[in-house]
Amino acid sequence: MFGVVVLFLANLIFNRKYEKQIAQHPISYIIYLSLFWMLLTTLTSELPVVSLKYLLARIWFVVPFFFISAMVFHDMKNIKRFYWLYIAGLLIVIVYTIFQHSKYGFEEEAGHWIMWPFYNDHTAYGAALAIFYPVVVGFLFYPGISKSLKSLNFIVVVIFTIALVLSYGRAAWISVAVALAVFLIVMMRIKFYWLVIAGAILLGIFFAFQHQILDRLEKNKQDSSANFIEHVQSITNITSDASNLERINRWQAAIRLFNDRPVFGWGPGTYQFVYSPYQRSKEKTIISTNLGDQGNAHSEYLGPLAEMGLIGMFIILGLFSVIIYTGLRVYSKGNNKEVKFLSMMATLGLITYMSHGFLNNFLDTDKLSVPFWGFVAVIVALDIYHTNDKQKQLDKKAE
Repeated sequence: MFGVVVLFLANLIFNRKYEKQIAQHPISYIIYLSLFWMLLTTLTSELPVVSLKYLLARIWFVVPFFFISAMVFHDMKNIKRFYWLYIAGLLIVIVYTIFQHSKYGFEEEAGHWIMWPFYNDHTAYGAALAIFYPVVVGFLFYPGISKSLKSLNFIVVVIFTIALVLSYGRAAWISVAVALAVFLIVMMRIKFYWLVIAGAILLGIFFAFQHQILDRLEKNKQDSSANFIEHVQSITNITSDASNLERINRWQAAIRLFNDRPVFGWGPGTYQFVYSPYQRSKEKTIISTNLGDQGNAHSEYLGPLAEMGLIGMFIILGLFSVIIYTGLRVYSKGNNKEVKFLSMMATLGLITYMSHGFLNNFLDTDKLSVPFWGFVAVIVALDIYHTNDKQKQLDKKAE
């Protein structure tokens, strides 16, 4: 990936050629802003070398899988190739993981690490399954697909469903449910203002009954379990479930880090090395550590808040919002059913990751950065080359 970045930059310097429509897309501008702010906060970082490595890693994720992929995806056949090539590789991991898991009787504890060495743990594995789940389901109904391919795709959907359940990734389950809810909202053509009203009502109910709600949550003693129903119930256990409590511990530490450095933060990628002194003994759990070796803030939103300040978090929120808006707009203005399917599959896949981002963050890893930026490139390519509005603009230029 670093080699591709070098070649890309060399091409820009010597040939000065790149698709202007991609370079000038709103999503591209937000990416420029995020990289600029990352560079600025690297200069003020508590650990500049760590932040510089983090910045370089982000560049070698974004350049190949967004800026180059968006050009490659001009041909819609390449979008389908990208999806299926990644799914094919992921299927190998799934089959391996399920086979290994069977040796331990599919118990919940083994499900946390059995996907090694392909994924560090079940959270990243679950996130990868979730982001591609709308894609494999979408291909089941894809226009013009033959019966034999539909039968083969049905088998893939079954395998992904089994893998998703056996991942014991509660965040992954929630993210798929959120994507399904968004899909139903789009299909039922529910107006945005009704969603705002419903959200405001729910928020009002929460604040009005927050003490009763928290009291009810504190009474939930159900820990993680191999039983599916019990495992779902453990999602709201904020009293004894170590995984849930550790997330709260990390989030509290992230907020304290932000309070100390609200403008520039502590530097990109530094959270896991600086948060330890900001833990409080009463909030620590049996899986807490002071060594910076057990992951980061477990939030795609609070992590940047601690590392790059308030502006860093707003940039992430802005990026995610524009991506979803663009994806849904491409769906509504797509030239044909194929464009609509591809855009909806990419948008719902990204929504699973953004939902997952409330509980984990993986954009600093290749395992999730590759599909994330690839899906964004799909949306941008479809927006530029295959929507009614953009097609009219291209036709006018050709005239």
